[in-house]
Amino acid sequence: MLEASLKKEIQTAYSRFLDSRGLKARPAQKQMIAAVARVLGAIRADEKGKRLGESHLIAVEAGTGTGKTIAYLLAVLPIAKQRGLKLIVSTATVALQEQLTDKDLPELESHAGLSFSYSLAKGRGRYLCLNKAEQLLDDQGTQGQMALYEDEQARVIEPGVVNAVRGLMQQYAEGKWDGDRDRLDAAPSDETWGHLTSDHMQCSNRRCINFSVCPFYRAREQMGDADLIIANHDLVLADLSLGGGAILPEPSSSLYIFDEGHHLADKAGGHFSYSLRLNAALRLIGGMEKKLQQFAGQCSSAYLDDLVVKLHQPVADLLLALDGMKNLAEALQFQDDRGRTPRVRFAGGRQPESWLSPANETAQCSQRILMQLEQLAALLKEALEGNLDDIERSQAEAFYPQLGFLINRLQQMHWLAGSFARPDEPGVSPTARWVVLQDTLAGRDYECCSSPVSVAATLQEHLWDVCFGALVTSATLTALGRFDRLKATLGLPESTPCEQLASPFDYFNSAVLEIPVMRSDPGRANEHTDEVAEYLNRELPGIQASLILFSSWKQMLSVLDQLDASLKTRVTAQGSSSKSAMLQQHRERIDAGQPSSLFGLASFAEGVDLPGAYLTDVIITKLPFSVPDDPVDATMSEWIEQQGGNPFVEWTVPAASMRLTQAVGRLLRTEQDRGRVVILDRRLTGKFYGRQILNALPPFRQVF
Repeated sequence: MLEASLKKEIQTAYSRFLDSRGLKARPAQKQMIAAVARVLGAIRADEKGKRLGESHLIAVEAGTGTGKTIAYLLAVLPIAKQRGLKLIVSTATVALQEQLTDKDLPELESHAGLSFSYSLAKGRGRYLCLNKAEQLLDDQGTQGQMALYEDEQARVIEPGVVNAVRGLMQQYAEGKWDGDRDRLDAAPSDETWGHLTSDHMQCSNRRCINFSVCPFYRAREQMGDADLIIANHDLVLADLSLGGGAILPEPSSSLYIFDEGHHLADKAGGHFSYSLRLNAALRLIGGMEKKLQQFAGQCSSAYLDDLVVKLHQPVADLLLALDGMKNLAEALQFQDDRGRTPRVRFAGGRQPESWLSPANETAQCSQRILMQLEQLAALLKEALEGNLDDIERSQAEAFYPQLGFLINRLQQMHWLAGSFARPDEPGVSPTARWVVLQDTLAGRDYECCSSPVSVAATLQEHLWDVCFGALVTSATLTALGRFDRLKATLGLPESTPCEQLASPFDYFNSAVLEIPVMRSDPGRANEHTDEVAEYLNRELPGIQASLILFSSWKQMLSVLDQLDASLKTRVTAQGSSSKSAMLQQHRERIDAGQPSSLFGLASFAEGVDLPGAYLTDVIITKLPFSVPDDPVDATMSEWIEQQGGNPFVEWTVPAASMRLTQAVGRLLRTEQDRGRVVILDRRLTGKFYGRQILNALPPFRQVF
């Protein structure tokens, strides 16, 4: 039960916030504050602060306009401070992180009377690595770097890149920049930045000569003193994969808020997915001995000489095992229908028995080599501390990042091979496994891939069971109006309390949901695409600001090609520039009184905020069902069927319902907005599942 003093503090802070800003309380916002505080404030703990019991999780779907960010901050900040816990707010997008740091948290500080400190947490990849930048400038190139894929292979650095790096180093030295990529007015390209940043395998941590002035560790120090840490799902998952507490505070002493929580399962799946290009791996391992010999030759270490000798046989065995996997991949019958990248998916995730032996040998050999290289890494750390006579510190500094890169690649190789070497245990959700035929700069390659179809057990073990408490929230968490899918995909206990709070918007009087009579079924792709083009040619001349959402590149480009010439000038299509640049161009056209239409795919179905006159019509060409041959979805469907279920009803339709709710949510962003949503898919009115999907949408005024 929430303590009376905490309840009073939260109520006072909310009243003060509303009064200071001249606002009225929103019913749904009040309900969210109460629900979250009631659950997270009632978590029991022993005298050492260790959580007791399991009632420590809650999920809240808060419709657009609820003010959920202020609600969860007001509810949880006082609880975290009183309990001496860290509050970690995790988002899926940079936009929400920026909204928190630039708007919501400063407003809360100014108007709610709460005293707290906050810090933005980012991974190493967002910060300048002084060591790598200095080496790049010293070498005037990247000779000696190791790479697994062709686009990562060493190449001479362009003079313009070198000059850009010099400029960045000067800005940092003069205190004009803190080393955070996102704080640059003109951020360097991904290609340039890749030479200037590090990861945890390449970083020598406190042993680095630049540790005391390292941008990443300076930011980490600030984070350690903060009451509230703003992170993202990727960073939280990376921390959990390292055991928790490696990047962020310990989960057991943290309260988590997962905003945009509908992305968490997909993000987690990505963290436990592996891939390996076999020909690229053969080249990497084939050149590894030579690279180690070169380094050993620069030093006077008997240990290094002995290591090179000891690695000869494991390297030869690994090359033989990888070649065995490659031979199996070459024998596969790749399908390249509908213009997609050729690939072969193993039905049910069950790899053929012939793959088990070479994959197992690859996993074991890579593990043996990893053990040797980790011993070398430990030796280099000694050298970095100046404790060795036969390896100079400068030599260790130059080679340590290269060794870290190699260890990282071998770990990926070991994980992927291990996945292919082990059949799935009976009775548990399977792993999807497939092989892709890739055309690369170095020629044809075979990419082996694996991904779990469910991360529920992983999240339960590494997150929900160990954290002090957590809230999962978003404007869209339910599928077909229920939380069943959320609990199943995230591994939330069945007893987790879930709240569905309606948006304060007057959907019925503010917008129309229109489903025109369509001749063609979307299953007949060419006919449906032609009819969509006819509809847009007829309707767009009368629309000032529109967003048209497509389910595939092929359909979008085909419709664009069929548009009347007079309409093409008003269209900005995905792929023409960055998403932010497209949105800015759209706003500028509307401000100038010109009509504008955005053509986009799934990434434009959320995270697009165009209030008022910037968006009056959202046109969705067809229901957002997942791609039928997606390896993970296809394997999941087979698994559900094996368990006696109906994958279309239990998996495909709920997923489409969630995506469609996200898409229609682009229209009304404020209570003053007006407009219409048009869905060009007759299955909504003609199929048994159509009414279910319609009922789960906001209560627009419907016109069929």
